[in-house]
Amino acid sequence: MGVLLEPFFYIIALVVDIYFKVVVVEVVLHWLIHFKILEANNKYAQKTMEILEKATEPVYAKIRSKIPPVSGFDFSPFILLLGLLFVGRLVYRLSELVL
Repeated sequence: MGVLLEPFFYIIALVVDIYFKVVVVEVVLHWLIHFKILEANNKYAQKTMEILEKATEPVYAKIRSKIPPVSGFDFSPFILLLGLLFVGRLVYRLSELVL
């Protein structure tokens, strides 16, 4: 049975890892624009942010509905990153137990 579940755990871990990296890239790009290291009117930065926001904004919206921004600071990316770390570790531990 463990042999059948190995690809399942691998795919879940891979998806979690890729999504984690997407969130990190979006946060870093947002900071670069905010601190004017990268121009906000840069067409490549705008297009990249648009694509990344389409991937992350639905999850951020769900988190914001439970935990609204505090003093204008949005904690949703950090909460999402913590959740992804937790899920990644959980999948890793489960795969060790089953396999």
